Amino acid sequence: MNRLIIKGGRLIDPAAGTDGLYNIYVMGGRIASIKKAESDDSEAGPGVEAVDATGLIVAPGFIDAHAHLREPGFEYKEDVRSGTQAASAGGYTAVMCMANTRPVNDNESVTRYILKRAEGAAAKVYPVGALSVGLKGERLTEMAELKAAGCVAVSDDGMPVVNSALMRRALEYSKISGMPVISHAEEPGLVNAGVMNEGPAATRLGLRGIPNAAEDVMVARDIHLAELTGGRLHVAHVSTRGAVEAIRAAKARGARVTAEATPHHLALTDEAVKGYDTSAKMNPPLRSSEDVEALREGLRDGTIDCIATDHAPHSTIEKDIEFDKASNGIIGLETAFSVVYGLVEEGALSFVQALAAMSANPAKAFGLEGGRLTVGSPADMAILDLNGKWKVEAARLKSRSKNTPWAGKELKGIVVKTVLAGNVVYSRE
Repeated sequence: MNRLIIKGGRLIDPAAGTDGLYNIYVMGGRIASIKKAESDDSEAGPGVEAVDATGLIVAPGFIDAHAHLREPGFEYKEDVRSGTQAASAGGYTAVMCMANTRPVNDNESVTRYILKRAEGAAAKVYPVGALSVGLKGERLTEMAELKAAGCVAVSDDGMPVVNSALMRRALEYSKISGMPVISHAEEPGLVNAGVMNEGPAATRLGLRGIPNAAEDVMVARDIHLAELTGGRLHVAHVSTRGAVEAIRAAKARGARVTAEATPHHLALTDEAVKGYDTSAKMNPPLRSSEDVEALREGLRDGTIDCIATDHAPHSTIEKDIEFDKASNGIIGLETAFSVVYGLVEEGALSFVQALAAMSANPAKAFGLEGGRLTVGSPADMAILDLNGKWKVEAARLKSRSKNTPWAGKELKGIVVKTVLAGNVVYSRE
């Protein structure tokens, strides 16, 4: 039975309201006791591993509600092992992986395969099953079967559910199954051939734009369907002011809606596309500074519940080509904490709000164990150095792909260690 002591760190747990210097005692993968650091100076005994966290933050392990691990089918971009190694390097102890694999995770066989591949991995893996068979938007998957196999939600992420009747049925079944429906809110007719945000930056670059309305109208539709059915809706990668306003109003009415925003949509605007940089090409696209401020305000007031990475690995084959043809998406697991901590440094949100959005809130939204550090809870922790700085060197990242807009940038805030079920699964070199 593994035994571990985390000594002298500043424990900050938004879920429990804890903030102070504590020693954390772990046994059998769970927290056995928490004692004030100054009241207990015991040394680790035989068979007990000790970690000195003096001067560091000890936080609940982060939970990513939105990532693409690419396995099965696209292992040249990422696989479960490399993806979870990237996760642990970023302080994540749990990752929800999307269904757009090959074959699609639309049945229990694929779900069980993913979970088998995740055994002994550096982070827990929670599969998200497909909403429609083959992600084709035509026929609902067997949601009860997917849940029984281990899925925690359903989504056609990467593809919008255009058929409103199908989305209605999914939300009706979500009320029965208890599995949230994760919406990729995008109206294809308004996206058309757009490749970046519609606005002055697109005009200057001569690139076709995607209007905010492409997201806004689908968020509105999905909220109305959630209210009609009483189902559980989670809006993925919110990027527009209009979407934030619609979600805020829906929550005020009591709708069962949660939402997420990504670090890149919170930190970058469409000006990052300057120079036709494909590492800044994503879906939804980076938006205007007004949209970014709306997202930040949404985080501060609780409209947006979670910060999720939308970790989307692509090889150079998909990214080092013309902007119009390049694939959408960036990797984010290893940079997320530092990027979010940059927002804290700017005063965009408090540190406690940031930690809650990366741990307690996703756990609550999807009914996952974790996201808190109290006696009896899983010993899943991120140990953080808020003063440390690091340069993002793509070649040194754990992810198999290197498509990040932060390559070459210096970021503040370092993940020193990650603890999963009482085992140190990552230590910064």
